Amino acid sequence: MTALPASQIAPARRSESRPIAIITGASSGIGADFADLFAHDGYDLVLVARRRDLLEKLARSLTDRHGVVCDVFPADLALRLEREHLAARMRAIDDRIMALVNNAGFGTHGYFHETDLERELGIIDVNITALTHLTKLVLPGMLARRAGRIVNISSVAAFQPGPIMAVYYASKAYVQSFSEALSEETAGTGVTVTAVCPGPTTTEFHGAAGIHPDAPSGGPPHMTSREVAELAYRGALNGKRVVVTGLRNKAVVIANRLLTRRRMTRIVRRIQERRRDAGRA
Repeated sequence: MTALPASQIAPARRSESRPIAIITGASSGIGADFADLFAHDGYDLVLVARRRDLLEKLARSLTDRHGVVCDVFPADLALRLEREHLAARMRAIDDRIMALVNNAGFGTHGYFHETDLERELGIIDVNITALTHLTKLVLPGMLARRAGRIVNISSVAAFQPGPIMAVYYASKAYVQSFSEALSEETAGTGVTVTAVCPGPTTTEFHGAAGIHPDAPSGGPPHMTSREVAELAYRGALNGKRVVVTGLRNKAVVIANRLLTRRRMTRIVRRIQERRRDAGRA
């Protein structure tokens, strides 16, 4: 699957001097809000997600409001072939890519022995493999230009094991470790890598993961996707390695440092069991 020609997406006049931000999972939620923030600051955009209709709607809105060019690129990042199509597009504009936001990701809810294998493998493909693949593509060019920002959406889930969402929590632990390692590798180069760690956020994530809408969050109150995106965007612009969004989410991270790992794992299990039971009530 290949991107639509830019002329079909955005009537704005293309400026070859404008920087480009690539945003995955851009069709809604945190990704769409990131797109708006970058567009406001004059970035042209490559918007990546599975749902073409929502991407095109977002692209029209951003072009109308900010006058930027938006390339719509419908793709399922779990599929290597579609990642390769995106890679070809990225290579064509490599000298203008100044930001990458790896926001695409999903989870599933249930005991590991009961959940669908293909869905669990898909979580790894999107949350880990695609993020690693796209980062590998953009980082050499950014280092050569000594400028660029990579933003990886991690989670407060990265800081402890997550019974009943085992693969999702483990995938975010990878994102966290990978991002912090790259942040150290790129220190002093002009390129920054930021791991963003939201807690509960009002997005489509919970519904897609099979969590009942009436299930308790089990943690801090939900933040809006805009609140998360704005905090993350400011942190990335300031070159922060880790952005934990919101004071209550920061308290969760601190609790992980103060309590034993086994105790935190048991706490998470109780929370997820209550959420699971709420969906069955």
